[in-house]
Amino acid sequence: MSRPIKKFEEYAFVLDFLPRGYPDDTRPLFRKEPIVQAIGDTHFTLLELVPRRGARFEPHEAVFIGRDKREKIDHVKRRIPYEDLTATARSELPFIIEMLVGKSEQRFVDFFNLSRPLTTRMHSLELLPGIGKKFMWQILKERQKALFTSFQDIAERTHIRSPKDLIIKRILSELQREDKYSLFTRKPASDREMGRS
Repeated sequence: MSRPIKKFEEYAFVLDFLPRGYPDDTRPLFRKEPIVQAIGDTHFTLLELVPRRGARFEPHEAVFIGRDKREKIDHVKRRIPYEDLTATARSELPFIIEMLVGKSEQRFVDFFNLSRPLTTRMHSLELLPGIGKKFMWQILKERQKALFTSFQDIAERTHIRSPKDLIIKRILSELQREDKYSLFTRKPASDREMGRS
């Protein structure tokens, strides 16, 4: 039985660390603040974090951003859209998502086990890239016999080559705001939430 999904992000993984802030920030150097671009470990929220004075960061480092005392992060500045990620952050994003999906395999296996129809004509399984009606019916048929236990179990019983890769592609697609429905990420924030008010 999987644990309930946390409502808020408690940990984030570093995508990029800009110790002198953004290069296109035209403010004087003494007014610039260092920035960490990161992704939350539960809802895949893209975040802009302000570190504590003197803190340094490595790519893929996990940092605590919850409500208790934060060791290296002063505060969460804002949610950011995919378009605001640096080139470095964009290149690191797929690797961190792959790691997070692997760490929470049961959560995503449960999606195959428990997902429901969205409408009378479309099932949420069909939102995964490459899953059409044929694979959808195969998944539904197999899970009626017995619930899936792992990505490998799904692959062996449905002939889907890599269920994990389908999840990763879907998460990336949602972060790029290419989809009407959000299966695994928070719905895209409004401009106000994104810090663009």
